[in-house]
Amino acid sequence: MAQPSTFVRIPKERVGVLIGQGGETKRAIEKMLSVTLDVESDGGGVTIMLSEKAEDPSVLLRAKEVATAIGRGFSPEHAFRLIHDEETVLDIIDLRTIFGRSESDIRRVKGRIIGMEGKTRRIIEELTDTNIAVYGHTVGIIGKIEHAQVAREAIQMLIQGSQHATVYRFLHRKRRELKKGMLEIWEKPED
Repeated sequence: MAQPSTFVRIPKERVGVLIGQGGETKRAIEKMLSVTLDVESDGGGVTIMLSEKAEDPSVLLRAKEVATAIGRGFSPEHAFRLIHDEETVLDIIDLRTIFGRSESDIRRVKGRIIGMEGKTRRIIEELTDTNIAVYGHTVGIIGKIEHAQVAREAIQMLIQGSQHATVYRFLHRKRRELKKGMLEIWEKPED
Protein backbone atom coordinates (compact mmCIF):
# COMPACT_ATOMS: atom_id res chain seq x y z
CA MET A 1 0.00 0.00 0.00
CA ALA A 2 1.33 3.44 -0.92
CA GLN A 3 2.10 5.84 1.89
CA PRO A 4 -0.06 8.99 2.03
CA SER A 5 1.70 12.01 0.55
CA THR A 6 1.22 15.63 -0.47
CA PHE A 7 3.03 18.02 -2.79
CA VAL A 8 4.02 21.69 -2.62
CA ARG A 9 6.11 23.82 -4.97
CA ILE A 10 8.45 26.45 -3.51
CA PRO A 11 10.62 29.02 -5.32
CA LYS A 12 13.88 27.48 -6.59
CA GLU A 13 15.96 30.06 -4.70
CA ARG A 14 14.41 28.84 -1.39
CA VAL A 15 15.22 25.13 -1.93
CA GLY A 16 18.64 25.54 -0.29
CA VAL A 17 17.02 27.03 2.83
CA LEU A 18 14.53 24.14 3.04
CA ILE A 19 17.34 21.60 2.77
CA GLY A 20 19.68 23.52 5.08
CA GLN A 21 23.42 23.28 5.48
CA GLY A 22 24.37 19.64 5.04
CA GLY A 23 20.66 18.73 4.93
CA GLU A 24 20.08 19.65 8.58
CA THR A 25 16.79 21.56 8.12
CA LYS A 26 15.28 18.81 5.97
CA ARG A 27 16.36 16.15 8.49
CA ALA A 28 14.93 18.20 11.39
CA ILE A 29 11.52 18.47 9.68
CA GLU A 30 11.56 14.76 8.85
CA LYS A 31 12.45 13.81 12.42
CA MET A 32 10.01 16.17 14.19
CA LEU A 33 7.03 15.24 12.02
CA SER A 34 7.79 11.62 11.02
CA VAL A 35 7.70 12.41 7.31
CA THR A 36 10.05 12.06 4.36
CA LEU A 37 10.77 15.04 2.11
CA ASP A 38 11.71 14.45 -1.52
CA VAL A 39 13.00 17.79 -2.82
CA GLU A 40 13.52 18.53 -6.54
CA SER A 41 16.44 20.98 -6.41
CA ASP A 42 16.02 22.17 -9.99
CA GLY A 43 12.22 22.69 -10.00
CA GLY A 44 11.36 23.48 -6.39
CA GLY A 45 8.87 20.62 -6.07
CA VAL A 46 8.61 19.03 -2.62
CA THR A 47 6.86 15.68 -2.18
CA ILE A 48 6.06 14.98 1.48
CA MET A 49 5.38 11.36 2.43
CA LEU A 50 4.20 9.92 5.72
CA SER A 51 6.78 7.61 7.27
CA GLU A 52 5.88 4.25 8.80
CA LYS A 53 6.48 5.71 12.30
CA ALA A 54 3.84 8.44 11.89
CA GLU A 55 0.72 7.88 13.97
CA ASP A 56 -1.19 10.97 12.87
CA PRO A 57 -1.70 11.65 9.15
CA SER A 58 -2.33 15.35 9.88
CA VAL A 59 1.45 15.79 10.19
CA LEU A 60 1.47 15.82 6.38
CA LEU A 61 -0.42 19.12 6.46
CA ARG A 62 1.93 20.54 9.13
CA ALA A 63 4.97 19.51 7.07
CA LYS A 64 3.40 21.13 3.98
CA GLU A 65 2.83 24.34 5.98
CA VAL A 66 6.45 24.35 7.19
CA ALA A 67 7.78 23.82 3.64
CA THR A 68 5.42 26.54 2.34
CA ALA A 69 6.52 28.95 5.09
CA ILE A 70 10.20 28.43 4.26
CA GLY A 71 9.35 28.82 0.57
CA ARG A 72 7.59 32.13 1.32
CA GLY A 73 10.66 33.64 2.97
CA PHE A 74 10.56 32.54 6.61
CA SER A 75 13.67 31.26 8.34
CA PRO A 76 13.49 27.60 9.41
CA GLU A 77 13.43 28.72 13.08
CA HIS A 78 10.29 30.80 12.49
CA ALA A 79 8.71 28.05 10.36
CA PHE A 80 9.34 25.54 13.16
CA ARG A 81 6.87 27.50 15.34
CA LEU A 82 4.22 25.71 13.24
CA ILE A 83 5.51 22.37 14.55
CA HIS A 84 6.02 23.29 18.19
CA ASP A 85 2.66 24.95 18.85
CA GLU A 86 -0.67 23.53 17.69
CA GLU A 87 -2.33 26.96 17.92
CA THR A 88 0.19 28.57 15.56
CA VAL A 89 -0.96 29.15 11.99
CA LEU A 90 0.51 30.25 8.68
CA ASP A 91 -1.45 33.00 6.90
CA ILE A 92 -0.38 34.15 3.44
CA ILE A 93 -1.61 37.28 1.69
CA ASP A 94 -1.06 37.10 -2.06
CA LEU A 95 -0.63 40.69 -3.25
CA ARG A 96 -1.37 39.62 -6.85
CA THR A 97 -5.01 38.96 -5.87
CA ILE A 98 -5.25 42.62 -4.83
CA PHE A 99 -3.13 44.36 -7.47
CA GLY A 100 -3.15 41.89 -10.33
CA ARG A 101 0.21 41.86 -12.05
CA SER A 102 1.05 45.50 -11.33
CA GLU A 103 4.67 45.15 -10.17
CA SER A 104 4.91 48.84 -9.24
CA ASP A 105 1.87 48.64 -6.90
CA ILE A 106 3.16 45.43 -5.32
CA ARG A 107 6.62 46.98 -4.80
CA ARG A 108 5.08 50.14 -3.29
CA VAL A 109 2.87 48.18 -0.85
CA LYS A 110 5.74 45.87 0.14
CA GLY A 111 7.72 49.01 0.99
CA ARG A 112 4.83 50.31 3.13
CA ILE A 113 4.57 46.97 4.99
CA ILE A 114 8.32 46.71 5.60
CA GLY A 115 8.81 50.42 6.39
CA MET A 116 12.05 52.36 6.71
CA GLU A 117 14.81 49.93 7.69
CA GLY A 118 12.16 47.31 8.55
CA LYS A 119 10.53 49.47 11.24
CA THR A 120 6.88 48.86 10.32
CA ARG A 121 7.28 45.10 9.99
CA ARG A 122 9.16 44.99 13.30
CA ILE A 123 6.43 46.98 15.09
CA ILE A 124 3.69 44.70 13.71
CA GLU A 125 5.68 41.63 14.77
CA GLU A 126 6.34 42.96 18.28
CA LEU A 127 2.79 44.15 18.97
CA THR A 128 1.14 40.98 17.66
CA ASP A 129 3.78 38.40 18.70
CA THR A 130 3.98 37.13 15.12
CA ASN A 131 6.67 36.63 12.50
CA ILE A 132 6.18 38.34 9.15
CA ALA A 133 7.95 37.61 5.86
CA VAL A 134 7.54 39.85 2.82
CA TYR A 135 8.80 37.80 -0.11
CA GLY A 136 8.07 37.95 -3.83
CA HIS A 137 4.38 38.75 -4.26
CA THR A 138 3.30 37.50 -0.82
CA VAL A 139 3.21 38.57 2.80
CA GLY A 140 3.37 35.65 5.22
CA ILE A 141 2.34 35.70 8.87
CA ILE A 142 3.15 33.04 11.49
CA GLY A 143 1.54 33.31 14.92
CA LYS A 144 -1.31 32.24 17.15
CA ILE A 145 -4.68 32.55 15.39
CA GLU A 146 -5.92 35.74 17.13
CA HIS A 147 -2.52 37.42 16.80
CA ALA A 148 -2.17 36.48 13.12
CA GLN A 149 -5.65 37.93 12.47
CA VAL A 150 -4.64 41.26 14.06
CA ALA A 151 -1.40 41.32 12.03
CA ARG A 152 -3.41 40.57 8.85
CA GLU A 153 -5.82 43.44 9.64
CA ALA A 154 -2.90 45.83 10.15
CA ILE A 155 -1.28 44.74 6.88
CA GLN A 156 -4.59 45.13 5.04
CA MET A 157 -4.92 48.64 6.47
CA LEU A 158 -1.48 49.48 5.04
CA ILE A 159 -2.44 47.92 1.68
CA GLN A 160 -5.58 50.09 1.60
CA GLY A 161 -3.47 53.21 2.22
CA SER A 162 -4.01 53.90 5.94
CA GLN A 163 -1.35 56.08 7.52
CA HIS A 164 1.28 54.26 9.53
CA ALA A 165 0.33 56.18 12.70
CA THR A 166 -3.27 54.97 12.34
CA VAL A 167 -2.09 51.36 11.96
CA TYR A 168 0.19 51.68 15.01
CA ARG A 169 -2.70 53.03 17.13
CA PHE A 170 -4.87 50.14 15.93
CA LEU A 171 -2.14 47.65 16.90
CA HIS A 172 -1.67 49.18 20.37
CA ARG A 173 -5.43 49.03 20.99
CA LYS A 174 -5.66 45.40 19.80
CA ARG A 175 -2.67 44.44 21.94
CA ARG A 176 -4.40 45.87 25.03
CA GLU A 177 -7.59 43.97 24.13
CA LEU A 178 -5.67 40.70 23.68
CA LYS A 179 -3.84 41.17 26.99
CA LYS A 180 -7.11 42.04 28.76
CA GLY A 181 -8.69 38.91 27.28
CA MET A 182 -5.81 36.79 28.57
CA LEU A 183 -6.14 38.32 32.04
CA GLU A 184 -9.87 37.57 32.10
CA ILE A 185 -9.15 33.92 31.28
CA TRP A 186 -6.75 33.70 34.21
CA GLU A 187 -9.01 35.57 36.64
CA LYS A 188 -12.26 33.69 36.03
CA PRO A 189 -13.38 32.16 39.33
CA GLU A 190 -14.06 28.45 39.30
CA ASP A 191 -17.59 27.33 40.07
